[in-house]
Amino acid sequence: MENIAQAIAKDLLKVKAVFFRPEEPFTWASGIKSPVYCDNRLTLTAPEVRTDVENALAETIRREYPDAEVLMGTSTAGIAHAAITGHLLNLPMGYVRSGSKDHGRQNQIEGRLEKGQKVVVVEDLISTAGSALEVVSVLREAGAQVLGIVSIFTYGMKKGLDRLAAADVKNVSLTNFDVIAQAAADEGYIKPEDIARILAFRDNPSDESWIGRKD
Repeated sequence: MENIAQAIAKDLLKVKAVFFRPEEPFTWASGIKSPVYCDNRLTLTAPEVRTDVENALAETIRREYPDAEVLMGTSTAGIAHAAITGHLLNLPMGYVRSGSKDHGRQNQIEGRLEKGQKVVVVEDLISTAGSALEVVSVLREAGAQVLGIVSIFTYGMKKGLDRLAAADVKNVSLTNFDVIAQAAADEGYIKPEDIARILAFRDNPSDESWIGRKD
């Protein structure tokens, strides 16, 4: 029987929210060459996939963070997912800006948040975890009790895992890079022999030797 991680992986591949191209690597803004491109916002424009993702996020929050009182989305990718999931769970939601507004009350946190409230951060993707941890920091400074993060998927990069551990922040993802890579091979998006070099990229993104690797 297919589990949630496998089902979500296939959904992401189907709508090209995760798109593999190991033969013609994408170039990130940092200059790193990557075999994969990710845009989980594409799940929002595919109703069936969106339903799968948001129901899975809601179920994960019920299971992993049963005491959650508020959902806070990361800006901008996590906002829609936090809104829809908050609706499913009948929980308040808000979001955290990447910086304070330059007008009005200059809020960085949008939405009502009381000191001591138990918050779950909703993120679309965990790579190095930097943006999600910035949100956690802002919420903690505001007096919130951050229970953890829920995300659609994680690369499982060492830098991200180390950062989460150092900040003492729990993350629960619906699926992960290993499962998506295997699903991509099973569904014919990539060749089975591509899996090893795709995972080699994940383990050390700055090392481009994966590009010419033939396993």
